Amino acid sequence: MCGIVGVLGNHEAAPILVEALKRLEYRGYDSAGIATVNNGTLRRRRAVGKLVNLSDLLVHEPLAGKSGIGHTRWATHGAPSVSNAHPHRAGAVAVVHNGIIENYKELRAELLNCGMEFRTETDTETVALMTERYLKEGLTPVDAAFTTLNQLEGAFALAFLFDGEEDLIIAARKGSPLAIGHGDGEMFVGSDAIALAPLTDRITYLEEGDRAVVTRAGAEIRNAQGDLVNRETKTIQIDAAQVDKAGHKHFMAKEIAEQPQVIAEAIRHYLPVEEDTVRLPGEVDFSQVDRLTMVACGTAYYACVTAKYWFEQIARLPVEVDIASEFRYREPPVPAKTLALFVSQSGETADTLAALRYCQEKADKILSVVNVPESSIARESDLALPIFAGPEIGVASTKAFTCQLTVLLALALKAACDRGHLSPEDMAGYATAIRGLPNVLSAALEQNEAIRQAAQKVSEARDVLFLGRGLMYPLALEGALKLKEISYIHAEAYASGELKHGPIALIDKNMPVVVLTPRDSLFDKSVSNMQEVLARKGKVLMISDQDGIDEAGDDVWCAIRMPKVKEALSPILYAIPAQLLAYHTAVAKGTDVDQPRNLAKSVTVE
Repeated sequence: MCGIVGVLGNHEAAPILVEALKRLEYRGYDSAGIATVNNGTLRRRRAVGKLVNLSDLLVHEPLAGKSGIGHTRWATHGAPSVSNAHPHRAGAVAVVHNGIIENYKELRAELLNCGMEFRTETDTETVALMTERYLKEGLTPVDAAFTTLNQLEGAFALAFLFDGEEDLIIAARKGSPLAIGHGDGEMFVGSDAIALAPLTDRITYLEEGDRAVVTRAGAEIRNAQGDLVNRETKTIQIDAAQVDKAGHKHFMAKEIAEQPQVIAEAIRHYLPVEEDTVRLPGEVDFSQVDRLTMVACGTAYYACVTAKYWFEQIARLPVEVDIASEFRYREPPVPAKTLALFVSQSGETADTLAALRYCQEKADKILSVVNVPESSIARESDLALPIFAGPEIGVASTKAFTCQLTVLLALALKAACDRGHLSPEDMAGYATAIRGLPNVLSAALEQNEAIRQAAQKVSEARDVLFLGRGLMYPLALEGALKLKEISYIHAEAYASGELKHGPIALIDKNMPVVVLTPRDSLFDKSVSNMQEVLARKGKVLMISDQDGIDEAGDDVWCAIRMPKVKEALSPILYAIPAQLLAYHTAVAKGTDVDQPRNLAKSVTVE
């Protein structure tokens, strides 16, 4: 969600801040702003909409200064507007904030009683006003910020900049990620390493409750109890090319095209060449596990729903899958011998992290599947399994989803072997099929033009249905999510067998129905459901292999051909046409593919 950057540098801060904010655009935002200190004077500039609006403003109203903070805002409290945009300022302090201050109403009432005046609808302004109040009472900037932090409840990452202080930024995190970058006589603050990658490769990740006094000489970090602590400084490697479009029109197109190579990387780590066994970066013995609880949000949740089929069918392991925001408040019992597994691209998803913390001391072991090994979810797990997707910039997840599926399938095979439900010969067969995935995915990508033509037709619809059976049901859910989130077309997905239990009432001559149905063990039943749609003049877009398309006949509205693949691997393959269909539909409609309205990449608030 919101992005934070901070600079204590040797060069003009404004262009550095704006460039860093551009690298955080993928997180989603609706306004942006920066503040700098120059010759002891604190000033700021803010604009609604894309960063180009802020850049234009800075051309006409430049900000000088080598110290500054910047922010991209995704609106929570208060509509997108210049007055609600960050940085927020109260007197001698400016603040940028990611997260939600849950007790801001109580703090606001207290400040109003003190005669302080509010000018915005945001919870963040409360932080600035409280700090200014303590400054007026004579506290130093550091003490004023720390005293304010001690009263805040909720999830937040914060950076403070002060009038008259050209060598000071206060940074703090609770629930939302924040990192400190170390340069040569310079220091930086950022929501993630991507923002800081062009500036430094040495990063210190703040831990839960940490607050840091940052100067050009370094960072003094204290924990939530106020004790001085040492946090490891890591050398990161983020190739600048990984966050460029590399000739593609959109990041999403680039990331769809990257899937064969990133999945090949994941396969190399979990299924080493010439070893027909799954290798994990730590020990897990599924023979000692009676139950698996899987928790995630959004696309990662659909990855878990897919994996439920694998764990139950191949490993014979009972699985519960839950949406993190429901799981954490339902407070379910966690029986003995339960392994809890959490899936998150960013590793910072607020609800998933809260669910993980609920399971600590309850589950026998906590695993996570993440794309950011240094993330909060990874650090708080007993074992974190990286997916090796590389930075994913497009808000709609593509390569991270298929990499999650690949790692989860490997984990399910490990469980099956541990539990004695998979022979060495069968495991070898799976290993061979999985190693062939990159080539199969490349073949699927060759259908790009056929899918683009089908998407032109879909783009004219107001509503679209997706149908799938078995492993294709969660893929139908994911396909519908992709279409609605980037094209804004209303889309729903159903298990094919549920069609006659209600959704069939929606079928008419104007309704495209996407049927995901490889020629697998459930194909005949899926085709029967498809015939129910055709009988009511629904427009069937069939995605299948050549055998399936031939058997279905000529009555379908449109057919997309996929290569043949081992049945268990079909969700990874069929994610490609689902993604491309959504992508080309959105392009045809002219929507913002990489940064769809109202959405954020990393959801760090409830």
